[in-house]
Amino acid sequence: MRSAHRKAIIRKIIVYILLLIIAVLMITPFLWMFSAAIKSDREVFKINPFVFIPPVPKWSNYVDIWTRIPFARFVGNTFFLTIVVTLLQLLTSSFAAYSFAKLRFRYRNGLFLAYIATIAMPWQVYMVPQFILMRRMGLNDRLLAIICLQAFSAFGVFLMKQFYEGIPDDLCEAARIDGMSEYQIYTRIMLPLSKPALATLVIFTFVNTWNDYLGPLIYLKTQNKKTIQLGLKMFISQYSSDYGLIMAGSMLSLIPVLIIFLCFQKYFVEGVASTGLKG
Repeated sequence: MRSAHRKAIIRKIIVYILLLIIAVLMITPFLWMFSAAIKSDREVFKINPFVFIPPVPKWSNYVDIWTRIPFARFVGNTFFLTIVVTLLQLLTSSFAAYSFAKLRFRYRNGLFLAYIATIAMPWQVYMVPQFILMRRMGLNDRLLAIICLQAFSAFGVFLMKQFYEGIPDDLCEAARIDGMSEYQIYTRIMLPLSKPALATLVIFTFVNTWNDYLGPLIYLKTQNKKTIQLGLKMFISQYSSDYGLIMAGSMLSLIPVLIIFLCFQKYFVEGVASTGLKG
């Protein structure tokens, strides 16, 4: 008994050590980014010796980022784009998932499989036809082009459908007997019960849209319409780069993502677990 107990303790210690190593490896790039954000260009890549906090921290980088480029404008554009896309994906994904999970119609499974199969196709394969389509619709160099393309998500539909399938069909049948329409069942029963899945979808959508670089690079050309990611690129020239300002801007851009995750973290694990095991 003592040997078994000792082996269990040793296993736990090994697991904790591995988790600690993984945590250190994951957090190291963020610590380096914080360190570089308060350094000059000469100090950023100085490794012999490496100084985490320089003798004279250059906190002015966090001020200069707002004056060297129209950073406030870029933040506003990114917020607008991210919030609109997130809300639209919540609406379209949850609504379509309810149809696939709780309604019975012809070719339902085939349509669902065909739609979900698009997840396996990289966006780079069809980004050129999408660009041509948006240009012919007159949406080039407009935030509306990105909103239209990202308002629908096959991953979001799959995520929500897996969660809806865990909700008993008896609830929907009882609601129909009571005279509720499908829209009422969706809004009054399904949405309140699917908070974990909705919170998970909010986190994924917000982070992906907020950090998107290639989409805005393709469709946005005017400076006052650019996002944060394109704005930070302005500090990179052909012969030099202002890494201190880039890292300072990157640190500031992390704040909304951290806030969203902290607000929805209590639903995140529950949502991932429930949508991944059911269905």
